[in-house]
Amino acid sequence: GKKSLRQKIVEELKHYYNGFHLLWIDTKVAARMVWRLLHGQVLTRRERRRLLRTCADLFRLVPFLVFVIVPFMEFLLPVFLKLFPEMLPSTFETESKKEEKQKKKLNAKLELAKFLQETIAEMAKRNKADTG
Repeated sequence: GKKSLRQKIVEELKHYYNGFHLLWIDTKVAARMVWRLLHGQVLTRRERRRLLRTCADLFRLVPFLVFVIVPFMEFLLPVFLKLFPEMLPSTFETESKKEEKQKKKLNAKLELAKFLQETIAEMAKRNKADTG
C-alpha cells in the first residue's frame, strides 16, 4: 500500500540516522587502523580498502553537511543526488542502489567475458587457417 507522508519522513530520518551511525562506527575502526599504521604495523588488503573507503566517505560528508546545515537546502538534496549520485557516503546507500550497482558491474563483466571469448575464438580460427 501507499505510505503516508509521516511514514516516508520517519523512514528517511531512520535511514540517515543509520547512515550516520554506520559512518561513526567505520570512523572509529579507521582510527584504530591509522593508530596501528603509525605504530609500524602493516594492514591487510581488506583493511586498507576499508580505510580508503572510510576516508573517502568522510570527504564526501562535507558537501552533504552543507545541505543539512543550511536551512531549507535539504529540499535540493534529491536534485543534487540525481546529478551527483556518488555524493553521499557509502553508508547512506539504500539496498536498491547497492543492487543496481552490482547489476551494472555484473553486466560489464559479462560483456568483457563475451568480448574475450569472441577474441579467443577468432584467434583460434586464424591459427587453424594458418596451420591448415
